[in-house]
Amino acid sequence: MSEPSFWIETEDWHTAGEPFRIVDKLPDGYLPNVPTVSERRFNIMETANHPLDELRRILCHEPRGHADMYGGFITPPDDPGAHFGVLFWHKDGFSTACGHATIALGYWAVSHGLVEIPGADGTVDVIIDVPSGRVVARMCIEQRVPVHADFINVASFQIAKSLPLTLTSSDVNVVVDMAFAGALYVTLDTAQIGLGIEPENRQRFIQLAREIKAVLGTRARYGRYDCYGVIFFSEREGDQSKMSTIVQRNILVFADGQIDRSPSGSGTCARLAILFAQGRLGPGHSKLLHHSIIGSKFEADIVSEIESPVEAFPACKPRVRGRAALVGRMKFFVDPRDDVFPGFLLR
Repeated sequence: MSEPSFWIETEDWHTAGEPFRIVDKLPDGYLPNVPTVSERRFNIMETANHPLDELRRILCHEPRGHADMYGGFITPPDDPGAHFGVLFWHKDGFSTACGHATIALGYWAVSHGLVEIPGADGTVDVIIDVPSGRVVARMCIEQRVPVHADFINVASFQIAKSLPLTLTSSDVNVVVDMAFAGALYVTLDTAQIGLGIEPENRQRFIQLAREIKAVLGTRARYGRYDCYGVIFFSEREGDQSKMSTIVQRNILVFADGQIDRSPSGSGTCARLAILFAQGRLGPGHSKLLHHSIIGSKFEADIVSEIESPVEAFPACKPRVRGRAALVGRMKFFVDPRDDVFPGFLLR
């Protein structure tokens, strides 16, 4: 006997162009019976044919989604200190961190009355448990309407500097840095490869990201974290009237060939951590204006220096400012008898 069909509702947002599909009501029995968001993620990943992994494919893959779709399942928090938890997902699995999603969740929480907004202008914190720890979406409210969100991340820090690599596909020797910002990122200045950060070069960046991950192998690992994404960045001169602003453009290729349309929230935190280690940014002075492949932007700075878990590099508490917008409310019909259930990917 086949599984029964059912409806699933989502609310779709975007942050700086990057989608985020929110599911706040899961079918009964789907959520792992473990106490923390991190443990839930591991339980899903380690359980063959877990129903939440199947639901991820249903909502992320075609025909309901696409190869660059991104979303999250709302869960209980780890403890009463947070408003809720979230399991982030993409076409290949479940990620440990996501800044653009945290910004969208701040807007979502305000719009659904999960937090009490100030009667006058002010801020309200939406506290969220994610697999890498506890993060905050600090919502700036004007006339009872959110105007932007500050994503305040977990401790972020560089973990490796100037690792040498040979890219055999282009016969080029490069050096890369690595940083942890809730997820592990490799970063590379595009001046080393002579490739402009433009949409028409996206397939080449995907190829290079896969090659870099393969060449790094086990070197691209921090504790239980494997390399999540490769950030290709370029720097341009900032506004001369704002000499304390660093202006960069980036393309993040994450998971297996997904391109972030936003400048990437946690990826921006990784860039902050490296700029902090270089002495170019610090608490209370200078900021990063970070542009994406589509031209959207985040503003980012360092809230404070904190104790570092690694000896060679300092750690910081990063802050990334962005905006999110509602795209639509969806109601999907799920029928296990469908010939293409639970979905497919064309690339």
